[in-house]
Amino acid sequence: MTTIGSNLQTVRARIAAACAHAQRQVNEVTLLAVSKTFGPDAVREAHQAGQAAFGENYIQEAVEKIALLADLPLEWHCIGPIQSNKTRLVAQHFDWAHTVDRLKVAQRLSEQRPDGRPPLNVCIQVNIDGGPAKSGVAPQEALDLARQVALLPRLRLRGLMTIPEPAEGFEAQVAVHARAAELFRQLRDAGLPVDTLSMGMTADLEAAIAAGSTMVRVGTAIFGGRPRPAA
Repeated sequence: MTTIGSNLQTVRARIAAACAHAQRQVNEVTLLAVSKTFGPDAVREAHQAGQAAFGENYIQEAVEKIALLADLPLEWHCIGPIQSNKTRLVAQHFDWAHTVDRLKVAQRLSEQRPDGRPPLNVCIQVNIDGGPAKSGVAPQEALDLARQVALLPRLRLRGLMTIPEPAEGFEAQVAVHARAAELFRQLRDAGLPVDTLSMGMTADLEAAIAAGSTMVRVGTAIFGGRPRPAA
């Protein structure tokens, strides 16, 4: 078994244990392998180990990778910032966009989604803890934006995505994630057809699952440390 395959087994075991601890079914949580900065060979290794969903932060790099891996039945998630001049690439090449935080970006994604492709799955990115360096709409604005996005014809609103600031200790991590889970419930209570709460990464996936995450985004624990650019 490759190192990536072994790492995937370990991460899946962590998810299963976290689900058991939270009295949830393991099939309630999807593993998204964050493959940013890693080449196509690493993605192929992960796919051989049973991984199908991959997250990418850097859109141009991802588009090139997607083309090189077109022979595989993979699901591609954009989890990095989406600038207005990159919406066409996201709309054309990705299956999911997790980082919608402005109506303008959502409108462009809808307008630029090619005919014949299924609706682009989108999550509203929420700055759940007010981190000054974090992207995302303020929590009090999320419901209004979600309602507007849900009306766009070539998008399918799936839920929320968060990247909170690191918190020390399991209970503190759960508390932050619980804010996003409560906001997710508010969207559901408002009648929006959301089913995805994208939160939790390598360091805090157990806390995220305890709080209700349905999709964890894991990179380092699967692929290792990020390659550093040459000096």
